[in-house]
Amino acid sequence: MWRPRRGTGGGRRQTDRMSRNDALRAARLRRGWRTVEAAARALQEHGQRLLDDPHFTVSARTWRRWEGDRPGWPPEETAIVLHDALGHWPEDLGFTTPSGWTRPEHHQEHDVRRRSFMSVTAAALIPGPVVSQHVDPALVTYFQEQLEGHYRADMLLGPHDLIGTVSAQYQLIDKLVRSAKGEIRSGLLRVGAAYAALVGWLYQDAGDMAGASFWRGVTQEMAIRSRDLHLIGYSLVNQAQVRTDLKDGQAAVDLCEAALENADRLTPKVRVMAIQQCAHGASLMGDRSAVDRLIDEADRILPRVDDDLPWGNACRRTPAYLEVQRATCYGQLGLGAEAMGLWNQVLAVVPQAARRDRGVYLARHATAAAVAGEPDQALEIARQVTVIAAETRSARMIRELSTLERVMRPWHDATIGRELIEVLTPVAMVEGS
Repeated sequence: MWRPRRGTGGGRRQTDRMSRNDALRAARLRRGWRTVEAAARALQEHGQRLLDDPHFTVSARTWRRWEGDRPGWPPEETAIVLHDALGHWPEDLGFTTPSGWTRPEHHQEHDVRRRSFMSVTAAALIPGPVVSQHVDPALVTYFQEQLEGHYRADMLLGPHDLIGTVSAQYQLIDKLVRSAKGEIRSGLLRVGAAYAALVGWLYQDAGDMAGASFWRGVTQEMAIRSRDLHLIGYSLVNQAQVRTDLKDGQAAVDLCEAALENADRLTPKVRVMAIQQCAHGASLMGDRSAVDRLIDEADRILPRVDDDLPWGNACRRTPAYLEVQRATCYGQLGLGAEAMGLWNQVLAVVPQAARRDRGVYLARHATAAAVAGEPDQALEIARQVTVIAAETRSARMIRELSTLERVMRPWHDATIGRELIEVLTPVAMVEGS
């Protein structure tokens, strides 16, 4: 709901009233959606049914921007959902119409979903057989060495610029597997599983949970085909990560416990990964004692991680790795002050070059500050995050900022709440693009 800024005159208030998007507000009120939160929730549910996509989302922040004086333009799928729900296309609802906009026909909503699915699966579902070729054993080493570079680039660039490159290399590996024999084939299957895991992670970081889940399944298939017990455990942890992002704590715990059934035969690295991910599941279930016990257990094992496997090395590469996990779990548990203290320690050692990870940690730090009753500190941290989020387009980071906005609602009508909305505007524009 619009409220005048303190200290402004009647003329300014009238201008503000005329500049906001009253057409969309009127349309939602006609549907009985009395608040922005109710409208976002109702449109999200409508879109999930219409598009047959459980991951279609509309946040309250996005809707609030739509009703402001700079509503932007929604993605094509969202335009279709708005039309179906409200009976009007975006240009009739006060949105800023881009040049060249043509109203889509009704059947295009299915084409949009089909094209999206095809782009996600194209690299993994190549029909065979393929022409047989010689496969040199040096190719296994080549792909392993490339993998480390992709991990470093992911920390610097974010997901969108890497998905095409990494999935194309997975496609080549899959092609070579069909011609390779013996240990060369086994080596390619192992490295192929690692590439599929990275593609799945990139889709997850980009906010495409359907794509992430698909590629996590590809990872598990390649791991099982390789007969590598460690990779199979790693693939189960990958599946648990998706379930954690979907807020399904019990499923995350189930998958991690399945990975740990053969714990005495697993490398310390896979055990650390499974145990800490199990802690995330426990945090979603509100079990702090389990979180502390599991993180402490992983901490005892971490010094023994000494393998030369090219995948799953975040526990060695990430400064203060387990304190990051504990702080994240504490944030999920609503322990603001405890999480703040841990994030202060973590951010003191995370390099500036690791922009994507640092941005996610800063966003979680800001939320912890808000939960602890420090809204001014939360706002100052958010200013740093929005710059990184706009550059990397990391959906995880944007999702963390949505959590921050929700936690800051008690200050929504105060000056600091209005300042937060202004700070988050660039991120809202990225989210809607």
